[in-house]
Amino acid sequence: MDIQKAANIHWHKSQIVRSDRERLNGHRGLTLWFTGLPASGKSTLAVAVERQMHRRNCRTYILDGDNIRHGLNSDLGFSPEDRNENIRRIGEVANLLRDAGIINMVAFISPYRSDRQLARDLSKNDGTFIEVFVDCPAMVCEKRDPKGMYKKARQGSLKEFTGVSAPYEAPESPEIHLHTERYAIDECVAQIMNYLVENQLVS
Repeated sequence: MDIQKAANIHWHKSQIVRSDRERLNGHRGLTLWFTGLPASGKSTLAVAVERQMHRRNCRTYILDGDNIRHGLNSDLGFSPEDRNENIRRIGEVANLLRDAGIINMVAFISPYRSDRQLARDLSKNDGTFIEVFVDCPAMVCEKRDPKGMYKKARQGSLKEFTGVSAPYEAPESPEIHLHTERYAIDECVAQIMNYLVENQLVS
């Protein structure tokens, strides 16, 4: 059954705008969009970066792929169409958090370039959407594999698994490119923080 879309809706403006919230926070509202194969290190890096941000008195929030599928996106599967909707929704949430002046870290596989581009477009290219390519060879990811997902995918018991039975389209020009098989977590975090400081996004 088709769901009827809302009609006669209007955007209500607030008297407090993003720049007011950013001034109160002492930093820009921005999105660090971590993308990469399963077990490449996205969630681990997001947690480590948030810890570093917290030490700098930044207001932060992590949007993790698994966590979001427990609630907001619990109705979605892993078909290409559901993956599109998964990223569309989280892109809108990340945009709201940016508007609230919050530094949000999105740790989603987000395998399709077109979906990541739609999430980026919401920022209107203002420099506050930072794509972080967590680049790690599939062989290394499979060796790490803390959840045993690659093994299940190889056995055929897990369908539509990115890197095995579903495609991953690597970013072509990410703001930050991390090679997590070569560098330790602390070194990767330092690369991210250096980018943010150099681009005057955090102090």
